[in-house]
Amino acid sequence: MPLFYQQDINQDTRLAVWEISEAESFFLEKVSLKKEIMHPQKRLQHLAGRYLLGYLFPDFPAELIEIADTRKPFLPNEQYHFSISHCGNFAAAIVSKTERVGIDVELLTPRVEKIKHKFLHPEELQMVDRTTIDRVQLLTLLWSAKEAMFKWWGNGDVDFSEVLRIWQMPNELQGKIDVSFQKNEIDMALQLDYRLMNELTLCWVNHTYS
Repeated sequence: MPLFYQQDINQDTRLAVWEISEAESFFLEKVSLKKEIMHPQKRLQHLAGRYLLGYLFPDFPAELIEIADTRKPFLPNEQYHFSISHCGNFAAAIVSKTERVGIDVELLTPRVEKIKHKFLHPEELQMVDRTTIDRVQLLTLLWSAKEAMFKWWGNGDVDFSEVLRIWQMPNELQGKIDVSFQKNEIDMALQLDYRLMNELTLCWVNHTYS
């Protein structure tokens, strides 16, 4: 069983990362494919993400998932809040009975250097040069952090550099960083958890918002 990482955050919230090495048939024994996905790897990623939901909470009703106009998957009755991410041969999911959640997993990529001005605020760019973490690791992690925050928000229409703010740079391979969501009348302080694991970054947010 290629479970790469798992954490029970609290009694109501759990997450896991799966390293995909199985054939489609393995996942199709547990979950169904409700939309046509032509690309084989994207189809595997989709199935693995849905599989993880039931792995984390066996009574998760994956067959009831709907897709919002913002492309965010959700359960109509909000029995569970959840978020899914995938990249390469990895899929990640976080599920909570009580909190809004967002998760993102990314493979390290040098190309993040070319787009850093699109998702980082000028103040954040200044802080990037004052950390001890490898630059590619750090920039990939910051991109992943903002993706996790965006998924936590779930309503689209967000300027990553202005609305999703990071107030401290990580200096270790795992921990928490202070972030915030600032849009119109909303100014909400959050804490984001992260892990740097070889070529993989993992970020998540679990926080109640109404």
